[in-house]
Amino acid sequence: MKYEKRMAMLLGMDFLLIGASVYWSYFLRFDGAIPDDWVRQLAVYVLISSVIHLSLMHYFKLYKRIWKFASIGEAVSIIRAIAIGSIVSYVFHIVIMREPVQLEIAFLSFVNVLFAVGGSRFVWRIVRDGYDKRGGKKDRALIIGAGSCGSMIAKELKFNSSANMIPVLFIDDDNAKHKCQVHGIPVIGGREMIHKAVEQYDIGQIIIAIPSASKCEMKRIIELCKSTKAKLKLIPILNDLIEGKVSINEIRDVEVEDLLGREPVTTDLHGIAGYVEGKTVLVTGAGGSIGSELCRQVARFRPDRLLLLGHGENSIYNIEMELRRSFPGLALMPIIADIQDMARMDEVFRQYRPQVVFHAAAHKHVPLMERNPAAAIKNNVLGTKNVAQCASKYAAERFVLISTDKAVNPTNVMGATKRLAEMIVQSLSRNSQTVFAAVRFGNVLGSRGSVIPRFKEQIKQGGPVTVTHPDMVRYFMTIPEAVQLVIQAGALAQGGEVFILDMGKPVRIVDLAKDLIRLSGFEPDKDISIEFTGIREGEKLFEELLTDEEGISSTKHDRIYIGKPAVVDAAPLFAEIDRLHEIVMQQDLETFRTLLQLVVPGYHAAPEEAQTAAVPGQSEEVYALAGA
Repeated sequence: MKYEKRMAMLLGMDFLLIGASVYWSYFLRFDGAIPDDWVRQLAVYVLISSVIHLSLMHYFKLYKRIWKFASIGEAVSIIRAIAIGSIVSYVFHIVIMREPVQLEIAFLSFVNVLFAVGGSRFVWRIVRDGYDKRGGKKDRALIIGAGSCGSMIAKELKFNSSANMIPVLFIDDDNAKHKCQVHGIPVIGGREMIHKAVEQYDIGQIIIAIPSASKCEMKRIIELCKSTKAKLKLIPILNDLIEGKVSINEIRDVEVEDLLGREPVTTDLHGIAGYVEGKTVLVTGAGGSIGSELCRQVARFRPDRLLLLGHGENSIYNIEMELRRSFPGLALMPIIADIQDMARMDEVFRQYRPQVVFHAAAHKHVPLMERNPAAAIKNNVLGTKNVAQCASKYAAERFVLISTDKAVNPTNVMGATKRLAEMIVQSLSRNSQTVFAAVRFGNVLGSRGSVIPRFKEQIKQGGPVTVTHPDMVRYFMTIPEAVQLVIQAGALAQGGEVFILDMGKPVRIVDLAKDLIRLSGFEPDKDISIEFTGIREGEKLFEELLTDEEGISSTKHDRIYIGKPAVVDAAPLFAEIDRLHEIVMQQDLETFRTLLQLVVPGYHAAPEEAQTAAVPGQSEEVYALAGA
């Protein structure tokens, strides 16, 4: 309904309500028999009251309110307008008519007009508030947190006809709220009541509405909730509440990332800006999961130019378009190139002279590289050597290699090639103006080819969810927090270091699978089964963060550690790399693996029994340092 038509309808309705209210005041005063000599005063007082009340209600913008959202603010405005209107009408009648209206009649008029006009608005609100009578089957929702955020979510669910949930209960740890109601919804107790409430009230959805909670606190609440049959959702961040953005559209599913329970990464923005701002920055593998996130985060520090280098044109195009939308003033240069092509790398460095290089391009899939060792050597080793040598030749200021925990005592070709990549940057660091460093971390949640998307797809298909081994353990980190720490480590680099990121506690893969099944609203081994398929080629049960020869020391950042730089001579290393490449291209895989064991400290192509052995005692210290 248009505003003008709606306002005309409300004015006409209020005119009738005010007139009827004043008449009713006289009717009550004279017990239903209004004397004839009072009828003239009644008619004049009705006209004066109607005009003044309507004028004041318009002045207080009561005709611009959306009454299905009426609350305390609207009630106060109505009382103020009608109280002032009653006083002004009384005084105006005395001035114009030279006769007073009885105070009793004036008071009755105020009360009747207030109930008639105010009541009409809130009756409409009550009619629109009949959310539980709307058609369609809706999940019964339990809201954890009866504070401002929970209250807003409950109100939104009640008013929004497209919502697929009905709020029926609140849980809150504040004892003062217990047995009270918020928007007519009872607060039944603290978090110890969650499991009982879900069973007793047939709850289908749990909404965690505590955006101010710490990550650890959120993890504890999620742990309590995931043992129930209900699906979990949460309000993501406090800023949405502060900025008034909280709505049912802001409610999202609980993700595995929320179960990690780590506090957000803090970064030294000044230190990072000092080596990125105003510089030409090159990101290799810019279209990949890590590379694209590096581009997003580097862009925030206002580099002079950002070079997006990758082999796949579609992925580079996608990240370029995204960055152009998000950072319209940023100078971007998409570069389609293969890091294995030394001539092309030299051309790129000669033309653009990057000052900071983040080298994320790599083959990372363990079983695939086990079957294709030539590809692993050419991309992870020779490719890294090409980019690093060009960085040194053209005097780049910093070079940061993205490495992996699989480079530590590797049992697979992929891990061995990444360890070789670390050795390359360590060797070049000894005689170069460029500050070389590597950053080592474990699995990232949600990256392409990672276990999480595969589990989600299997759950979507109804199972089974396949896990290689019941005791398989991995470190996990979200892509954004890993990249933040990579950029931060670049600011800390002095040359030749291998930085190790605090990955938190190692996670059992089977527990991860069970959590994902529960978060999808199913029961593990009941609704969706878990099958163990056996350890794949090159895998081991536990990953480590340090080699045997590396010690560990802290940095000024509490989430980043430094492994002692290894002394690696470039000339003999590069000769061995060329020999490895020659042998693997001849498909002499037995000789290749033998030589790889000689070149890469700690590498052993272990049989399955060895792969399933426990981690050596030295790694227990690493687990402790990582927060296990």
